[in-house]
Amino acid sequence: MKKKYFALGIALAAALTLAACGKKSTTTSSKQVLTVATNAEMATLSTTKYSDTTSLEALENTFEGLYRFNAKNKPVLAGAASVKVSQDKKTYTFNLRKNAKWSNGDPVTANDYVFAWRKMVDPKSASPNSQRFQPIKNGTQIAAGKLPVKDLGVKALGKYKLQVTLEAPISYFSELMTGAPFYPQDEKIVNKYGSSYGTSASKTVYNGPFVVKNWNGTNLKWNYVKNPDYWDKKTVSLKKVNVQVVKDASTAANLYKTNKLDYAMLTTDYIQQYKNTAGYHVKTIPLIGYMSFNTHRKTTANVHFRKAIAQAFNKELLVKNVLHAGSPLNGIVPKGFAYNSKTGSDYRSDAGNMLTYNLKAARKQWALAKQELGQRKITIQLLTSDTTDSKQVGEYLQSQLETHLPGLSVNIRSIPLKSRLAATSAYDFDIVYGTWQPDYADPVNFISDGGQYHLDDDYQNANFRKLLNQAATTYATNINQRWKTLIKAEKQLLQKDAFTAPVYQGAMSYLLKAKVKGLQISPYGTVLFYRNVQIK
Repeated sequence: MKKKYFALGIALAAALTLAACGKKSTTTSSKQVLTVATNAEMATLSTTKYSDTTSLEALENTFEGLYRFNAKNKPVLAGAASVKVSQDKKTYTFNLRKNAKWSNGDPVTANDYVFAWRKMVDPKSASPNSQRFQPIKNGTQIAAGKLPVKDLGVKALGKYKLQVTLEAPISYFSELMTGAPFYPQDEKIVNKYGSSYGTSASKTVYNGPFVVKNWNGTNLKWNYVKNPDYWDKKTVSLKKVNVQVVKDASTAANLYKTNKLDYAMLTTDYIQQYKNTAGYHVKTIPLIGYMSFNTHRKTTANVHFRKAIAQAFNKELLVKNVLHAGSPLNGIVPKGFAYNSKTGSDYRSDAGNMLTYNLKAARKQWALAKQELGQRKITIQLLTSDTTDSKQVGEYLQSQLETHLPGLSVNIRSIPLKSRLAATSAYDFDIVYGTWQPDYADPVNFISDGGQYHLDDDYQNANFRKLLNQAATTYATNINQRWKTLIKAEKQLLQKDAFTAPVYQGAMSYLLKAKVKGLQISPYGTVLFYRNVQIK
């Protein structure tokens, strides 16, 4: 199962509402403490099981793979000391850092990567992120149960030498390797705890700049503490990050205003209220809001119903009156994200609009849906997380859909993110609203994944699969032809089948105190990197 639901719980990009401690920090190392708030619970510390942004942020600050992002958000070698690339650009041989250790003192070895990667693609693991291994040799066939996990294109050539083989050359390999699915795991510890691995801070070991402390799997407070065993610990100034779940954005905004927080994510109406405040920032990011349909249920399996839903809500008004930031999204790939390396053109501009707000077209599809379903009145449930932004977007969609599609009733079910993810995985939904941020800067990341629930299992359109395969193999090195092929695949997915309904592209609005230096935002969304933070 390759379902990735990066539900971030909301608009603007708000997976995280962060802030720094109420006590005044100084430049002395003992005071290098940051206190932050996130708007959703953490679900797991296992790289093979995560599908939410809170867990991703924890992993990206406490684990490290072959590459990481530097202070300029460019991929650089991390767990690997050097790399040699074959002439055909399909085989990468890494020499790992011999001084890299796990937080229990175990060395980080090539086998730790082989073990974790094989586990990721093993169908028995049902990882939400196994589709990330499609570029790795045999990754797709193994995840589909057609080949054994030992055939994956990763091999330990020695204790500290790792070989990675691709299906075809890809231009975004180093960016791909920065992602959490490609982190290693300490096999000894994973085997020790079995299914309990990653369910609490004490049942996980780390090889990154920080370790997680005081998370028991369900509590709403935990810490990131500087890792004394990290190979590059001398470059890490921050001693501790205190984290707590704060779902109410107004609470975080008020704490910032009273100087009890150093950083606060702004959502909905708070943008209007605080946009003239010192320290206000806004940044367009490649986070998308979208609706996915449960195609195992009769109503939502109907293509006319999906097309009606996808075109029946005014995206401009959503952005203007509810989100107060961002822009309408009419395709699964956002703007300003991926560019043709030959022409320099933006993918979204080249691909054009796929599903726009079009009331006339929506009502035509609605009539066809009711006719085929044999119903004059239809009631469906819209599932969202219980964050303020998610609920507000859900309520807006409910109002628009009920107003524009006569005979439609929409019931909203808002539950904690962790529960929403579980419900979506179990097909306990009609339509689900969520947000998603990418893993690497290529259109295929959205088209073949994009947070679209159960895409690999439930959307088996032969033309779509053929086009993705051609883009990955036949046209892998033909940049322009690959671009055109991906556009065709997106049109099949959205225009012809409306498997997903794009809603908006997010913008991150936040308040940041001047004393917090070096706080990085992931180039792919709202995840924060604490490695280079200093409190001045």
